[in-house]
Amino acid sequence: MIDCGEGTQLQLRRSKLKFARLNHVFISHIHGDHCFGLIGMISTFSMLGRTADLHVYAPEALEPVLRLELATFCRGLEFQVVFHAHPGGHALIYEDRSVAVYTIPLSHRVPSTGFLFCEKPVLPHIRRDMVDYLGIPFYAIQSIKEGAGWTTADGRVVPHERLVFPAEAPRRYAYCSDTTYLPRLADYVKGVDLLFHEATFGEDNRARAAETFHSTAKQAAMLARDAGVKRLLIGHYSARYTDERVLLDEAREMFPETQLAEEGMVLPI
Repeated sequence: MIDCGEGTQLQLRRSKLKFARLNHVFISHIHGDHCFGLIGMISTFSMLGRTADLHVYAPEALEPVLRLELATFCRGLEFQVVFHAHPGGHALIYEDRSVAVYTIPLSHRVPSTGFLFCEKPVLPHIRRDMVDYLGIPFYAIQSIKEGAGWTTADGRVVPHERLVFPAEAPRRYAYCSDTTYLPRLADYVKGVDLLFHEATFGEDNRARAAETFHSTAKQAAMLARDAGVKRLLIGHYSARYTDERVLLDEAREMFPETQLAEEGMVLPI
């Protein structure tokens, strides 16, 4: 999960997502709309009987606040809340067999961090027709996926490339909120499959965006264009916009592959 604003656990229930599957929470910065829901969600996890550790990755300043809340509202937890402070800059903060997560340095009124999720390459897919045709035994399939060929009983060598289908390219997702417009972010998010970037204001409030260290929809689109991303998702809209399509139109003039973030949206990558 990225950020945990007030009401997050209600949204989890509406989305019919299983609480037990959530093990890692990444907090971009300590403004309330990004972290007020964390202690409530942890309390609910406790009432549901959770025993697995919950890992929280957040700015260092959040830890004493979270520890005080845990001591006050969540005594007797049967699981550990493991806190990981952002190291600052661009760094690897989490890794498992399938994904690596990096921080992206942002610029806001308080220390703020974006996140880059990079899927790790997977092995190619075995060609079942070739396995059956050549009578390749099960024990050899893994080594073929890892790059080996196959030698038939009569000594003929079948190269690896004829035995597999190429794997899909690893997917990457970048999240950048809250931040002023930073052209240098293009180096961190270059070519990602999906970029979420805040678009708090339109160009009609560009001065206000600079004053509050936020971005406009056009600026988000400029970054997406310069980084050569595949798709842009904009969000974090100011309440002054009753119809966010104004922001969408503004962004699409610069970067046509833009969508508005909406509650409950599911986007395949």
